[in-house]
Amino acid sequence: MKHILVIDDDPVFRIMLETFLTKNNFLVTSVGTSSDALRTIKKTLFSLCLVDLRLPDINGLELLKEIKNLTPDLPLILMTSFVDVRTAVKAIKSGAYEYITKPVNTDELIVAIQSALKSEDKAVKETSTIGDTSFYHYGKSKSSLETLKAIELVAPTNLSVLINGESGTGKEFAARLIHARSKRSKKPFVAIDCGVLSAELGPSELFGHVKGAFTGAGFDKTGHFELADGGSIFLDEIGNLSTEVQVMLLRVIQERQIRRVGAGKSQDIDVRIIAATNDNLKDSVAKGLFREDLYHRLNEFSVLVPSLRERKEDIEGFILKFMKDANKELGKSVEGFSKEAMDIMVKYSWPGNLRELKNVVKKTVLMTDSAGLSEVSPEIIPYELRVASGISSEHTFGGYDLKAASLKQEREYILSVLEKVKYNKSSAARILNIDRKTLYNKLKLFNIEI
Repeated sequence: MKHILVIDDDPVFRIMLETFLTKNNFLVTSVGTSSDALRTIKKTLFSLCLVDLRLPDINGLELLKEIKNLTPDLPLILMTSFVDVRTAVKAIKSGAYEYITKPVNTDELIVAIQSALKSEDKAVKETSTIGDTSFYHYGKSKSSLETLKAIELVAPTNLSVLINGESGTGKEFAARLIHARSKRSKKPFVAIDCGVLSAELGPSELFGHVKGAFTGAGFDKTGHFELADGGSIFLDEIGNLSTEVQVMLLRVIQERQIRRVGAGKSQDIDVRIIAATNDNLKDSVAKGLFREDLYHRLNEFSVLVPSLRERKEDIEGFILKFMKDANKELGKSVEGFSKEAMDIMVKYSWPGNLRELKNVVKKTVLMTDSAGLSEVSPEIIPYELRVASGISSEHTFGGYDLKAASLKQEREYILSVLEKVKYNKSSAARILNIDRKTLYNKLKLFNIEI
């Protein structure tokens, strides 16, 4: 079943689309803002997006570009109440597959969706043998090779796998690599962010529901486990599951059956579970926050994805890979990094790990090309990185000017607080005595990604 993301700030229109698409055998998720859309896309694999042109935070055209940066192959259909040929042209240039006007003609919508999905299936088929599974080939360090060896060892089995690692290290990629090299590779891979599964909605999202099961359940819904039948399901941030959902998940693992919410009978399910966490689940078990029996069921085999701090000798290889990807994605031709620029990048601690590194490389490629340069120079690299790395292009005394020293100290303090609270932003804000908005601004200023 294809999974469609609807992005529109009109709740009535979203409900109408969700109902219509569900009746036409699509799995549907809907959000009302661009920020929610981007956060959802980072955690869930979609087959297609329906995007409204006018959104409350950033407009649909800008959102199209952001989505294409995250998932270049995801088909996008733009929706708008305004018939504007110029907008249509901009939408296509921004990566939209199709452009339809409101009020939406349902027949036209279905034709557009089916056409876009056929295009997606063709693209997937053409690239299925060259998928981006070369990630660890750029890791020459001992810890990277050990991770790859563990993946190669467990992939052909049916063991449940628990992937441990900091935020941004590539845990989902490791999960996809395990699936791609397993006997289930031709079956679905479904990714779920457990952090957004509440005790109330979690059972419905995971296992589905029948019409009338609860208030608002106006149609049958297929859960993620059913969608992943025969393949693999990736449960990201498994430590965030509520106690009630943990009990249900344990039962599913033990009985190999699921029951939709409100259904009278269970159905057999064949799914391999791959879970991931950046928490210490053993500590959570000791504190009574995570069930010990579920922990052992999930941890039949464990894989550790190391942080960049633990494999600094790999950083240059990752930078060159991400530079090549950014050149292709942005249509640029940056040739490399100067020695001084590369030294800054390698010396930086990368608390956001590969996610942060990839974003910074993409920005430097864009800025380098805009400046008419062929390689990245130190001045192109974000100031905060230069400061944190102990290298600044400004005149300094003893390595830092006063502003640089102050910024470096502030950044290090914020990082230390985040580490103590296991990167819980609400707790960090309270300790720092600032509101969440100010903390977000600080994270953006210092290039800290969580």
